Amino acid sequence: MSELDTRGHIEELRKRLLRMVAVVMIITVLILTLHVEQMQVGSYTIYYVVPDPLDNIAAQITVHMRDSLVPQGVQLIQTAPGQAFFAQVYIAALAGVIISMPVIARELAGFVGPALRNAESGVARRITIPATGLFAAGCAMAYVLVIPYMLEFLYRYGESAGLVTFLSITDFVGFVMQFLLAFGISFQLPLVMYAVSASGLADRKFWRRNLRYALIGMVVFGAVITPDGSGITMWFIAGPMIALYVAGMIVIERKS
Repeated sequence: MSELDTRGHIEELRKRLLRMVAVVMIITVLILTLHVEQMQVGSYTIYYVVPDPLDNIAAQITVHMRDSLVPQGVQLIQTAPGQAFFAQVYIAALAGVIISMPVIARELAGFVGPALRNAESGVARRITIPATGLFAAGCAMAYVLVIPYMLEFLYRYGESAGLVTFLSITDFVGFVMQFLLAFGISFQLPLVMYAVSASGLADRKFWRRNLRYALIGMVVFGAVITPDGSGITMWFIAGPMIALYVAGMIVIERKS
């Protein structure tokens, strides 16, 4: 590849990254400045937004997260000025990333597309919806199944010792964001495998030949990202990744 081609690829990547960042920032600002209201019209509930930077959508999300994720008996607190504000910024940024996933997937697919073989050049355009769906599915699984169980499991130790547990808002939001992003990104595994195979970097049997190493890597990843040493919670991450790897491997072998 010539120096001119390299510069062209770098410039294209820069433009695509700028577009992704711009979309995420716009949505983040809207979430920090708007408030969702609802009104009843007959039997229908209509939702609309009004400007309210103090009681914004991020604050509403924080309240929902507290009510649905924080274990009973655990107090969610602010221990320093500004913690609640920065927690809302983090939540708004994460929501911005999630809502912007169609744009992010489209831009990344558009950048990777030229590297694929001619026969697979249309793949880049077709993976936007699956990528968005898998990311949303990963976040939903983490939010509904994994995070509540892990918080309940970890704080049960304090309850058994008769302790009153306080959890700072920044620690809580950081914990939740860690798992939402980890699950959302890890659920992209089948698409990554498919793109690698479509580009010709790996043949259709590559994934089966390296299955044992992939299993070890996914189990280690699950153990590293989970905060307890029980050996149970890590399977909430490693288990779905293994299932997605096997599903991706089967699809690639059948389509090749």
